Amino acid sequence: MTELNEKEPLVMAVDDNSKNLQVVGKILGKNGYNLSLVGDGQTALKLAKEKQPDLILLDIMMPVMDGFEVCSLLKKDEITKNIPVIFLTAKTGEDDIVKGFETGGVDYITKPFNHRELLARVNTHVELKRSREEIKTLKGFIPICACCKKIRDDKGFWEDVEKYVEERSYAKFSHGMCPDCVKSQYPDIYEKIEKKK
Repeated sequence: MTELNEKEPLVMAVDDNSKNLQVVGKILGKNGYNLSLVGDGQTALKLAKEKQPDLILLDIMMPVMDGFEVCSLLKKDEITKNIPVIFLTAKTGEDDIVKGFETGGVDYITKPFNHRELLARVNTHVELKRSREEIKTLKGFIPICACCKKIRDDKGFWEDVEKYVEERSYAKFSHGMCPDCVKSQYPDIYEKIEKKK
């Protein structure tokens, strides 16, 4: 698995068949994922709110509440709406695949599945989710000290603006001085520059 941020990603697998959960758990567990294995849709909805996994693998054919209904409810909830859902199911009909995407799924894998394909798709969607979260961090409200200009990160620690931005983007900094700072810090140099203009 490619490296994904500081903590191991959490994947929730939802299937009423415990053997299917064991297979998925074994594949993902060996590849650096934390797992939450769930046997029904109602429990999945509750745990998704509490644990907020990076990804949900969701079977469609389950008793009481099928996967389509679970996915729809996840997408309507403010807390869980951004968790990507991959349907992992034996239903292969075109209508089922389309319905999976219409209810909010990001991908659709049919059983029996290829282990490498499952892992590749899980890796891709976890990385995409985390990338979107990083972009939101850079676009959203960022607490900054009015005095020293350090930024408070999501863990409550204060760090330099440069370090904060470089860790969350591909941006690199070059250093210089604006005319106002040159004027206040180096008035002699400022005057020489102004005379040359």
